[in-house]
Amino acid sequence: MGYLKAELSEKNKYWLPKHRYYELKHYCLQYPHWKDLYFRLEFKMEVNHDGIKGSDPGKPTERLGVIRAECKKAMELVEKCCQEASPELWRWLLKAVTQGVPFVQLQCKDEIPCGKDMYYDCYRRFFYILSQRRGI
Repeated sequence: MGYLKAELSEKNKYWLPKHRYYELKHYCLQYPHWKDLYFRLEFKMEVNHDGIKGSDPGKPTERLGVIRAECKKAMELVEKCCQEASPELWRWLLKAVTQGVPFVQLQCKDEIPCGKDMYYDCYRRFFYILSQRRGI
């Protein structure tokens, strides 16, 4: 994972408390899990309803649907915040925040079309927007 100073100066327009930044960063790193779960549950809903543990054995498809909806909502939130932070760079930004890919790798392997300063400005803007959308 790339290194980014956890806490900016409070004078920075995208300032977040250090632990809020870490909370949001770890939230985003769950994206691959949400995506995997979302698609695995889609298959399970279509094929098999048996073996699902829970307090209401009569509604396994409903429970799976609720979990899928929560995964989709979380994934869409991260994606929309990336798009809002930078309509031009959102795909690279999504890869960075959900997989921990550092700028150097985005620059060398993925050919991100911007410099380091612009990238980190978008990166910080993303977490600022995500913080606002997620609330307290």
